[in-house]
Amino acid sequence: MGVSRLDVFYRRLLLTKLFIGGWGKPEDLKRIFEFRKLIGDREKCKSLVPEDYPVHIDKSEEHSDCHIHNGYFISPLHHLVPGILPPEAVKARFQFIVPKRWQKNQPVCVHLAGTGDHFFWRRRTLMARPMVKEAGMASLLLENPYYILSDTALTKPLPSHGLRKPKDQLRSCLKNVSDLFVMGGALILESTVLLRWLEKEGYWPLGMTGISMGGYMASLAVTNWPKPIPLIPCLSWSTASSVFTAGVLSRAVNWRELEKQYTFNSVYEKEIIQLLEYCGADSFKMSQELSERHKLLCVDRFFTLSRRRRHETDCEQHTLSSGTSSGLTLDHQSLKVDDAQGSRLHSEAISFMKGVMDECTHMANFSVPVDPSLIIVVQATMDAYVPRTGVLSLRDIWPGCEVRYLKGGHISAYLFKQNVFRQAIYDAFERFCLKYPQQSH
Repeated sequence: MGVSRLDVFYRRLLLTKLFIGGWGKPEDLKRIFEFRKLIGDREKCKSLVPEDYPVHIDKSEEHSDCHIHNGYFISPLHHLVPGILPPEAVKARFQFIVPKRWQKNQPVCVHLAGTGDHFFWRRRTLMARPMVKEAGMASLLLENPYYILSDTALTKPLPSHGLRKPKDQLRSCLKNVSDLFVMGGALILESTVLLRWLEKEGYWPLGMTGISMGGYMASLAVTNWPKPIPLIPCLSWSTASSVFTAGVLSRAVNWRELEKQYTFNSVYEKEIIQLLEYCGADSFKMSQELSERHKLLCVDRFFTLSRRRRHETDCEQHTLSSGTSSGLTLDHQSLKVDDAQGSRLHSEAISFMKGVMDECTHMANFSVPVDPSLIIVVQATMDAYVPRTGVLSLRDIWPGCEVRYLKGGHISAYLFKQNVFRQAIYDAFERFCLKYPQQSH
């Protein structure tokens, strides 16, 4: 099936670039990958977050149908991997929307933010407030690291420490590839803090959801939760690697900077590659030859990139000054060689991107949720942002999960199918209550 034209058109309207800073510090990548090995195993993570981790409510408001509480806590990642989070992202903030009247039990769904979903108002308006009216269900909205927190619904502005976006970052365009992995690690731990806090406060049942990137992050968080829990990832799939290497977002990636860093810094091929573990049928395959031939490639790449730069700046002058057909032919031959070399460099950068993305985002690299039958995945049939071709299906990774498809693409589903997402949430929660009635309050 084809892809949505609206998805392609919408992406073309956005001129911002992703990962303008490159891959991130090699030292940070090493620390992240080592931490991924720990957090990818649920059994090893049971004691990472204390049961009584401090959570604070600093503001409450009463509305006609609900109470809205604003709270915060320090991200556990700040303690477990010191210095990996930017200072602005250390304090995690959330908004808790609680119905004045419960219909059945006291269910709470935790919503993680999708790409570009700054503030709370979008999730609150499109999901949380309707869920209060339709199902008497509470929602807890967690603000992503690297995203800015500001909300017009608050009568008083939040203090400056409420901002989770680094000052040198443009909107939601993450500066480094490593930032996405830091965000994921932080959200896994922060979700654990909130789920434990909600349990301690007596809310039940609890579940998690998210749209687009929020669906990925919610899925990662649930792999780390030691109990059965409803999970409803919407417009996300089994790995983020295809999003940035094959989807329409791949056109927004600053490949030139990534190629340059991969070319001239040997640590990526010599050391970082050795830390990548996931080698599934759909994943990047590490080759010993790739590292062994690095020295020869570096020399070759240096001259290739140098020729490309010279050609881009001097081609026209060179052609005019030569004044001969032979000079023009020579220039075209040089261009063909440079294009071939440039294509190879681009392919290697894409392969490395796929490798690091699979390492930190592929669901097969994490524990299987305790009860996959409580998972309802909602996918768009023509999604150009989240390609499913060539990657493992979530059905294969999480046997027993349900996948629902809706017609259209990523953007149209986000704009017009929020009711479908909410219904999937209600169905997953109902399934949980039927399967685990002994926990009913």
